[in-house]
Amino acid sequence: MKLTGAKILIESLLRNGADTIFGYPGGAVLDIYDELYKYRKHIRHILVSHEQHAAHAADGYARSSGRAGVCLATSGPGATNLVTGIATAFADSVPVIAITGNVGIPFLGKDSFQEVDIAGITMPVVKHNWIVKDVKQLAKIIDEAFIVALSGRPGPVLIDIPKDIIGARCDDIVPAVNVRTIKRQVFNDDDIERAASLIKESRRPMLYAGGGVIRSCAGDDVKKLAELLNAPVALSLMGMGAFPGEHPLCTGLIGMHGTIASNKAGQESDLIIVLGARFSDRVINSIKDFAKRAKIIHIDIDPAEINKNIKADVCITGDLKAVLTGLIKKIPGSYSSQWNGDIDKWKNGVKDERLEKTALHPRFVIQETARALGENAVIVTDVGQHQIWTSQYYPFVHPRSFLSSGGMGTMGFGLGAAAGAKIANPKKPVVLFTGDGCFRMNSAEMSTLVKYRLPVLIIIFNNKTLGMLRQWQASFYKERYYETDLDGYCPDFIKLANAYDVAGFRVTDELSFNEALCKCMEILKRGRPALIDAVIGKDIQACMTRRESI
Repeated sequence: MKLTGAKILIESLLRNGADTIFGYPGGAVLDIYDELYKYRKHIRHILVSHEQHAAHAADGYARSSGRAGVCLATSGPGATNLVTGIATAFADSVPVIAITGNVGIPFLGKDSFQEVDIAGITMPVVKHNWIVKDVKQLAKIIDEAFIVALSGRPGPVLIDIPKDIIGARCDDIVPAVNVRTIKRQVFNDDDIERAASLIKESRRPMLYAGGGVIRSCAGDDVKKLAELLNAPVALSLMGMGAFPGEHPLCTGLIGMHGTIASNKAGQESDLIIVLGARFSDRVINSIKDFAKRAKIIHIDIDPAEINKNIKADVCITGDLKAVLTGLIKKIPGSYSSQWNGDIDKWKNGVKDERLEKTALHPRFVIQETARALGENAVIVTDVGQHQIWTSQYYPFVHPRSFLSSGGMGTMGFGLGAAAGAKIANPKKPVVLFTGDGCFRMNSAEMSTLVKYRLPVLIIIFNNKTLGMLRQWQASFYKERYYETDLDGYCPDFIKLANAYDVAGFRVTDELSFNEALCKCMEILKRGRPALIDAVIGKDIQACMTRRESI
């Protein structure tokens, strides 16, 4: 029996393990939607309010589950609306399969209605993209897309399917390819020996762990290495959850918005072991002055990241879990570091005096929420001060528990990502910490939460300003606050929530927050989303230790 391109697409997605598609229909993809209707018992489609949030939802699904997320949009503006979400996934190495429709092949390049060269537009922000010009190649391309997205350093891919290919027919489907059998190991025993030799020579080693630890499922190996070396573990933003936050060796976030302990450890270390992380500008203050006392061991699956910003003394390219398995065997059990209590001193020596000066502080909100939701919750943020507060104050225990736009810093990421995370993890609590500026960008996705009965808790830190920008204007621009004040620009978030049939509560102090949180927990148990509008002061700042960063 001859199969249409639309049917081949759905069958190929199912064969590669896809169970959910986030999307928004349009003329160029209506044949696909007609096929999705026929397959609705086998693959779930989630209708979002905007294509950008389809990409963010697929991203949240992927980050929280480790599986590829799938999003679908029509041609022209539908396709271009995906681009910010695709770029967000690319910056943070998230496997997303983006599928777009396009005009028929005879109309490509002729300025046809809703035609756009989406392959050309997305080329810099995908691992690979395809324009399908032969229906017989469609199944093969879908299989290849999953392989590329999930193998090596993960990342997004895009498949652009012209309308006539979607409707064309062919006889067969290419057999499935098992993506999980494809592995890459390019390091050798000499690499392991050189790294082990540096470790044995060091006296004050530290670990710098990033998102690669989570993606390679190497958290237990990192913990074993840290405890073997009695070495502090600093985390990148993407590495939150890679190492238990309350472990005695964890020093927390490193860099511009990092902790004093992490940044001091970087300054005082004689060896930094970099695990699945890159040296971004938010971590490095000055390349010239970076960690002058330390030698560097850099382990990453992507050779392009090694020696890109900081030259390493030992470079190991390969799967992090495989590298650590070999490295740990080379470390003697008698190894003893000489931090001499400095880490505990740095961790315990900082008191946040600002907590005493406000009726409701973000740390209280975040820590009370953590107690209420338990250690298995998935925490999502948008971008800004609340993102930093969350990374500083939330006691992360497990990998894939923190979802945030790190490399791209995408405001508006949060609510779509939270919806995707809840669909991927229906039994885990999901909370979104966001700001009033960010929430204006994605609040329409409350309709998605309600339609699909996704019990996500939304907590807005409402300071009536673009808080991080105001903080920078205070620090670097002599308090010239221009176009960052949101007084009169933001809606009444409680009325807005009620308009979407979401229960909302406004809180101004610790007592009212705890009362609202209790009510929200009951609402979530009934399968409904809930929102807390937490009113805080304009000048509560996020930790910024640029002068201390390594």
